[in-house]
Parts: sequence; structure tokens; C-alpha cells
Amino acid sequence: MRIGLLALILAAATGIAHAIDFTPQEVRAILRHGPWPAPWKPDPSNRVSGHAEAIALGEKLFFEPRLSAKGGVLCATCHVPYRGWQDGRGRGMGHVEVDRNTQSVLDVRWNRWFGWDGAGDSLWAQSIRPLLDAREMGGGSAAHAAKFVREDPEYACRYTRAFGAEPPADDEALLVDIGKALAAFQETLVSGRAPFDDFRDALERADPAAMAAYPATAQRGLRIFVGKGNCDQCHVGPAFSNGEFHDIGISHFIRRGEVDAGRHGGIQRLKASRFNLLGRYNDDPSGNAAIKTKHVAIDHRNFGEFKVPVLRNVARTAPYMHSGRIATLTEAVRHYSDLNIDRLHADGEAILKPLKLSEQEIADLVAFLESLTEQRSAIAPPGISASCKNP
Repeated sequence: MRIGLLALILAAATGIAHAIDFTPQEVRAILRHGPWPAPWKPDPSNRVSGHAEAIALGEKLFFEPRLSAKGGVLCATCHVPYRGWQDGRGRGMGHVEVDRNTQSVLDVRWNRWFGWDGAGDSLWAQSIRPLLDAREMGGGSAAHAAKFVREDPEYACRYTRAFGAEPPADDEALLVDIGKALAAFQETLVSGRAPFDDFRDALERADPAAMAAYPATAQRGLRIFVGKGNCDQCHVGPAFSNGEFHDIGISHFIRRGEVDAGRHGGIQRLKASRFNLLGRYNDDPSGNAAIKTKHVAIDHRNFGEFKVPVLRNVARTAPYMHSGRIATLTEAVRHYSDLNIDRLHADGEAILKPLKLSEQEIADLVAFLESLTEQRSAIAPPGISASCKNP
């Protein structure tokens, strides 16, 4: 007997609202989006991943404006805790406006590649990039960041606690460790459970009373998500992302005469980076972490491809897409409903086609996406830990 049918019978007997009669295939697809939080292991390329002292150092650095070249920008300028760890802007703004939308760092620990174009192959390498970008944090340098940590007694102490040695004389090596501490902190930023998670777990244990608490509109939207919409072909797993890159028909023009190459340019930057996992700063002695970087290759189809974002808390992270040009979830769903396939690469995404959803179906799918929002009313930044004093 199908789980949904069992729920319907039991719900009728108890007089409560019932869940949709999901097919066995739909149930299997739904269950693949959990459980949440998903399992995680420390990053083998980062020797302080998961270490409490490194997390404390990274947390303090995340909210530290003096890391920027002119002292006016901090990581939290763009990754604002109460805005879902992004900034609510179409395009990010550091010292000047950049070309892409700011991605949330919530649940970033489950990413495979980092940034809209995947130019980072580790969270610590991605954390270094804005420190050196003139548009974001004023074009700082390894020397600037290293000097700050070495000469500030509080940070020098915290570094020693986190890494087991005094800050090194090598500026670039210290910059990398700053990135690794920042990554250790960001790995702690995990979404809380959402209404969908309660429904998913109730479905798994065939609990009709608990299932019935999930709104009917969200249930109908979930059926579209795993069925007609084919959304879970890319938005897979507990975090609702395959972590890869696709062309979805969003213009890659930045401004007149200038384009964003997306994944194509990202792979070029990744291969050229001194901080990629093929370099000397990878702490993984097995070499397994670097396999993905070793084998990734540029292809013509990569031009204009951008990373599939995590959908958890998506209702809090408007506007949408790599360029931030879509303002609302309803508009985002309508983009796929009315998709212009002529805007896709000739060798692009064969899985994409116009969904041709009715207005009710669009509303239902939006209701499901909203049910991926964690049940806390707001996300509060973690508290900065007490002052560090060397023994």
C-alpha cells in the first residue's frame, strides 16, 4: 500500500486533514531531500576545520573591518546575518558594486565548488578571494592581512591558540591560515529545520497526523517540484543543490559590451590560482581532496553556466540568479514556467523545457519553496567569544 494512501485512510478515521496521496516514486524522491541537518565531515584540506579555537578566530575575523585595505569593509558587509547571511542587493557592494549577486554562506559547508563560477575549490580559498579584490575589500594584500594579525595582540594570541604556533613570517602562508580560520567559522553556519523537514520525516515514518500539519499548498508544490517541474534534477539532496553549473537562460551580459563567462572563466581562474587544492597549501596528505581540481576541464558549453544554489532559506535571499535580476520567488518560478529555450546554448541543458504552469501551480510551487525556510523568525549572529590572553 502506498504511504500516501495509508495516510489518507488513517486521516479519514481520525477526522484530521490528510496528506496528498504521493506515489511510491514521489515518496522516494521526497525522502532523498533529507534527513536534515545532513552529515558532514571536517574538510581534509583545512587542518583546523572543526577546531573550536579556529572557529572562534574565524568568527572574530568575519566581523573585522581592519582586514580590508582601508578599514571600511568586513565579510559581514555582504554576508549580513539577519539577512540570511547575504545582503539583499541585486549585486554585491563592497568598496564598489560588483558584477554578481551575493550568495548566502548558510550551509556553505556542503558545497563542492565555491562562488557562482566555481573558481574556488575549497571554502578557505574562497574566503581569501575577497580580501584581495579591490572592488570588494579594497584590494588588500597578503602583507596587509598578515601584518594586522601579527601586530594585534588579540589576534596573534588567537592565531597561536588555533594553529598551535605563532603567526609565521611568510605573509602568504599567514593569509592562507586567515582563510582557513574564516572557513572554520563559516562551516558552523547551518540552517535550522524547516516545515518541509518535519513533513519529510513524518512521511518516512508514515505518521499521518504529523504529515497533515504541512500545508496543502506546499504539498501540491512539492509534487510539482519532484514531478512535473523536474526541479530535483538539479536541486537534489538535503541541501537542494547538486553543486554543479548549468545554463538556465539568464542573460550573462553584465553591461554593454561586457559579458560574464560564468563557469568557463571560473575554471580558468581556478587553474591559475596559487590557492587551489593542487598547490602547497592543501593540508590533505592523501591527495583525494584535489582530485576534482585535477580533472576539471574547460568546455565550450561552460560559457554562461552558473552554480545551482542551495534552496534552503531561499525565501529570505531575494533577489535571485547570479546577476540578481529576478526580484521574487514568484518571478523565479515564472521564469522556468515561460522558459525561452532559444536562450539556452545549442549544447546546453536538455533537461530544461518550459513548464507551462498555471497561476495556481506557480503559487503552489512558491509555497513549497517558502516551506524550506527554517522555523526561527530570524538568524542571529553567533556571539564573539571572550578575549584571548596568552598564558
